[in-house]
Formats: sequence, C-alpha cells, structure tokens
Amino acid sequence: MEYAVVNVPAAPVRRKPSHRKEMVNQLLFGESVRILKKSGNLWVKVRSLHDGYEGWMTHTLLMETDKRFANTRTACITTDILSSIVMGEKRINVPVGSSLPFFADGKGKLGSMEYSFSGHYFQRDEQQPGEELVRQLSSAWLNAPYLWGGRTPLGVDCSGFVQVIYKLMGIDLPRDAWQQAQEGEPVKKLIEAKTGDLAFFDNKEDIVHVGIILGKDQLIHASGKVRIDELTKKGIQSDGPLPSGSRLRAIRRYW
Repeated sequence: MEYAVVNVPAAPVRRKPSHRKEMVNQLLFGESVRILKKSGNLWVKVRSLHDGYEGWMTHTLLMETDKRFANTRTACITTDILSSIVMGEKRINVPVGSSLPFFADGKGKLGSMEYSFSGHYFQRDEQQPGEELVRQLSSAWLNAPYLWGGRTPLGVDCSGFVQVIYKLMGIDLPRDAWQQAQEGEPVKKLIEAKTGDLAFFDNKEDIVHVGIILGKDQLIHASGKVRIDELTKKGIQSDGPLPSGSRLRAIRRYW
C-alpha cells in the first residue's frame, strides 16, 4: 500500500508507532496520505498530501487507493459541525472540515467504495473568503476544548483550529504555527489588521501560538478552549490563563 485515504471520522497521528505516544495531528475523513514505511503489522508512517505533515498511524484507519485518487484535490468540504456519510451498510459521523472525494449529486467515491452524503458542504472553487465568513465559521467552535494535535470541535489545538477554518474558506495552510507564519503577506501594524488575518505569538524565541484576528482588538484562538480575548500590540490580554507564548510576533494576511 503506497497511497491511502482516511475512512474514519478523525484519525490520530502519533509521533512514534505506539498508542501510548504523543498525538501530533489528526487526519479527517477523506484526507489522503502517502505511506512512507511500516513498523510491524499495524503501524505505518504517513505523509499527509494536503500539508506534508508526517507521523505514525494504524493502517486500520485507512483505505488503500491509487496515486491519482490520492493526489486529486478534493473540491467539496463538509460544513456542519457533525454530519453523516453512508458507505455500504455503515454510517459514519464526520466532523466539520471533512473532505468529500469525487463527490457530485449526493454521491461520491472513497477508494474503491461508493458513499452517499446529504448534509451541507461547499465547493472550494466557489468559496470566497471574507470577514463575515470568518466570524461565522470560527464562532461555531467557541468553547471547543484544547487538545494537542486535534483538528475537530471535540478537541483542537491552536494551529489545527486555524488550519481547518481556512480549509473551510478554500485556503490550504501548513499544519504548525511556525509554518503558517511563513505563508501569506506581512501586516506591519495591528491597526492595519483586518478580520481573518492571523496573529502569531512567541515565547521570546520561537513562534508557538497562532489565532485569528477579529476586528483590530480581538483574537479567537485555542488556548485551554476556543475563546475570544483582547489583542493589543503587546500581545494577548486576558483575565484567564495565557498560552506559553502570548507576545505578538507577527501578523500575516492570506487573501
């Protein structure tokens, strides 16, 4: 098996091939990977084809597919917090941001299997990023708990939250905050920022946190949970606990 697609709602990706090891990422239903190597009869090291992120997962969470299928950019993305896909006799409840490969007229194909879907979705090529859309999409995640490596409303980290919100606007971003900070165009001053820009924060050395700017003085981000805090030119201001990096380092714009 060289190429595969995720056929469960959200598949954990770990730093090393063991269920006890750190979860560094999640892959959502319909996202494709390339198999890099194997460890024993259960574990495979994968590279996500939408962002290049690598880690270990069990092959039981994947369905084999071919190179053409795996490398085809999925046009349709689910938008409901939770929706159902029917594949054969199985019903799979998938989270927001799941991909719908080769989908049209209520039906699609996942590897060699056909599936049906009747929930809400959008077409990537037809989605227009905008400030109101950012507010609508991000506010639906408020109070989602923080989970290192998470990418769903049941648990999400700061860069996973940003990555999925941008995916819902048809924009592909890398997985980690420091990688995301290398994309887009710089915004020199906070007063010049607009809703949807990303703010990056450091611990005096490295970029370790990211959030989405709302207006010029608010930030929605995953820290403890998805929440809205005050943003100043010095960084995040909050009565609650702050992330390990809360000093404003950079602002970037992506559309």
